[in-house]
Amino acid sequence: MKILVACSSLDLSAPFSCTPSWWQLLKGLYEEGADLLVMPYHGHATDTLWWRALPNPCATEGTIYEKVRPVVYAVRTRASRSAGAPPVPDRTEEEPESTADRAVRTLAQQWIRPRWKRALTKTFERERDIDAVLFLTVPLNHLTGIPAWLRERYGVPVVYYDGDLPASLPSMHGFRSGFRIYQGADVSEYDAFIGNSIGSAETLRAMGARAVHTLPYAADPEVFAPLPVRQDIDVFFYGHGVEYREQWIEQMIGRASDRLPAHRFAVRGTRMLADMGRTEQLPYLSFSKLREFCCRSKINLNIPRASHTSVYGSATARPFELAAMGCCVVSSPYPGLEEWFEPGREMIVLDDADQAVEVYRQLLTDEGARRAIGARARERVLAEHTFRHRARSLLAILTNPSAPMNCPATNGCMGKSGE
Repeated sequence: MKILVACSSLDLSAPFSCTPSWWQLLKGLYEEGADLLVMPYHGHATDTLWWRALPNPCATEGTIYEKVRPVVYAVRTRASRSAGAPPVPDRTEEEPESTADRAVRTLAQQWIRPRWKRALTKTFERERDIDAVLFLTVPLNHLTGIPAWLRERYGVPVVYYDGDLPASLPSMHGFRSGFRIYQGADVSEYDAFIGNSIGSAETLRAMGARAVHTLPYAADPEVFAPLPVRQDIDVFFYGHGVEYREQWIEQMIGRASDRLPAHRFAVRGTRMLADMGRTEQLPYLSFSKLREFCCRSKINLNIPRASHTSVYGSATARPFELAAMGCCVVSSPYPGLEEWFEPGREMIVLDDADQAVEVYRQLLTDEGARRAIGARARERVLAEHTFRHRARSLLAILTNPSAPMNCPATNGCMGKSGE
């Protein structure tokens, strides 16, 4: 199958947390036999051994937007605070589109959309054997009209994969630093929607999606593999920002580090503006360095955002990555984690923050237990949660987007009826 992919970004240096997962998914598709043409929405195109990159039609415009994005973020934050926005998402009420968001969307539709349409037209005229089009977390309200046009003109299925559910939904208000991708969009343009959240599927159907499938994140076990390094860090966490998880980060890291002064706590992340207590801030260095930091730690923390924990089965990449490296994982409460890993056997899940210190003490004194938990978690990834597993499910969806998925539960996919 030859697939044209519009990807949010291929630039691993940009602060888009989905990008490493999209690299792994595209590699998995290649390994399953797909022929890939990939066009990035942000940043410059990057050729690899697994896909042929196509130029970003609006690379210059994206660079300019990066310069003004802090202004948009500041305006949005002030507007949210003045409107009394809650510190965590409120799923019951959709946040009105701000003036800044409306201006960005209007400009994108008038300037970005025509350039993307011309680029896609040239691609189809040059590559006459494209079988499907896949949009990976591209702002869909910037390209309104293009999916329907592609399907009608070229007769190919067009599928959207949202890896930011449920935070991206209008009722969740999204991330203040990102786009509001659903305001002004028409989800019925796509033959099917794929999401990382079981609990968000019904919302997408209510918004008009023709078919909805759920594919959780995964990990490439060749990329996220254990390293034979000395474990000189006791408790470690890495992530992008503290938004919607400040309390758990402060309790599981900051306060716990103060109560366990003999142990080394460390974090590696961006925008970690929270009370970190005695915790050490490790340098970023490179994405590849993260594997070493994780493998050097006796305990790795999984602290998902409230946007994910408030909607059942909203997968993030972190548990799969940590499990693939054979890490001993301690997680804050995470409804739906049991869909992918067995709590107590493959990962430790806290009932409340007060448990953290005692759990850390027990695990730090029992290396055998830690290693066994990590080994079982990696075995589960190898059996059920690699990106080749996800690629097989995705290829089935692209082949027949409207058909309910009758794939094993191990692949984590759900058809349009939610079964």
